[in-house]
Amino acid sequence: MLQVRLHGRGGQGVVTAAEMLSLAAFLEGHCAQAFPSFGSERTGAPVVAYARIDDKEIRTHEPIATPDIVLVQDRTLLDVIDVFAGLSETGYAVINSAEKPEDLVPELVKRLPPGHVYTVPATDYAMQKIGRPLPGAPMIASLAAVTDVFKLESVQKSFQTRYPGKVGDANAETAALAYEFIKNVKNGGTHA
Repeated sequence: MLQVRLHGRGGQGVVTAAEMLSLAAFLEGHCAQAFPSFGSERTGAPVVAYARIDDKEIRTHEPIATPDIVLVQDRTLLDVIDVFAGLSETGYAVINSAEKPEDLVPELVKRLPPGHVYTVPATDYAMQKIGRPLPGAPMIASLAAVTDVFKLESVQKSFQTRYPGKVGDANAETAALAYEFIKNVKNGGTHA
């Protein structure tokens, strides 16, 4: 079972991103679940959502304390809470930032295996294509590029199904930008 914890702030679409992650996995025949963990339900407050993916029925519904992957949609949370708490020693982290991972989270880069910590300018891509700071689609596409658990096309289809028309298409475009960015970095390309 692949367990993913998503961190962000209210208004950034963290819960929607978890749902779209699960839908993308479901579209490829996996069993999947997504659920939020609400504290203070206000714009800008820290929000956590969870997603699980497996090839068999998922029976547990507890919050994920030991994730395989952590997605951080807002880099300012790095200074506020321990978003990487419980992350597996072979886990992955994807952070929404234009900074290089070794500059942003050097301790995490040293702790995890090479190629397990990525940054992606997800909000920049969202602003280019959507016109709003909604990094969900590029973050989920980044996860797809990092893990190969599901395809870019499934991420795009999940957003286009939920938001038919211009909004879904714009999210699909942001997903493609992030996916290609991560694939380039994985293949030895430059981060900038």
